[in-house]
Amino acid sequence: MEQMLNKINEAAAYIESKLNNKPAIGLILGSGLGVMADEVQNATVIPYSEIPHFPVSTVEGHSGELVIGELEGKTVLVMKGRFHYYEGYSMKEVVFPVYVMKKLGIGTLLVTNAAGGMNRAFSAGDLMLIKDHINNTGSNPLIGANIPELGPRFPDMSRAYSPELRSIVAEQADKLGVKVQQGVYVSISGPTYCTPAELTMMAAWGADAVGMSTVPEVVAANYCGISVAGITCITDMAIGDELEPLTHEQVVRVAEEARPKFISLVKASVRSFPV
Repeated sequence: MEQMLNKINEAAAYIESKLNNKPAIGLILGSGLGVMADEVQNATVIPYSEIPHFPVSTVEGHSGELVIGELEGKTVLVMKGRFHYYEGYSMKEVVFPVYVMKKLGIGTLLVTNAAGGMNRAFSAGDLMLIKDHINNTGSNPLIGANIPELGPRFPDMSRAYSPELRSIVAEQADKLGVKVQQGVYVSISGPTYCTPAELTMMAAWGADAVGMSTVPEVVAANYCGISVAGITCITDMAIGDELEPLTHEQVVRVAEEARPKFISLVKASVRSFPV
């Protein structure tokens, strides 16, 4: 426990040494969405490789940098690329940046991802506001000795995605004229895409979209008292009995096509989030 706290403190101290202002809002950007970081003004850019104890992104579309600066009048910390369980990192390594955000004073986190749509009312290119999730990764970042300085042994997840933040995102989408679906995100370990039978099973559970990220970070954020909102870009349709072959390149391409409305919605939401 003490070793983990020391690592968190060392990483946070290094980041703080590079900054003039403390960030209040964190953003974790998913596949193909890292360009959002280019919207940050007066930015300080820190490669993950320079930060003590930080993992390094290994996936195409995840460039691996922290970008800290001003966005819509708020000081933000943007993760331009995240870490995934399927890369071989432990769950604790995947969520390490969330604990560093908490140490830096961040109280609000906006997570984004690219995912397959399992709801037949969705279309590729849609944005989905995450209202809840299902952890189907087979693991949990809180397994092991609890660290009381971070959070409770058994954290509540009844409001994993803040209703208040969700209302703000939905309101801003309406003002912008951006169509936003709402649904349940299910996270798998990856790195394989799902079989038709797996998709049919998860759709029967009530999931609307499936991806390989996000849930570990959201669990960690709730554990340490950070409020969360989540937006998914539906990059393909993952209907079990209509499944077509899929590549990561296709996922990134559709995410890039949806970028303008995604950027507009994220900026409007950040502007309206309380800090």
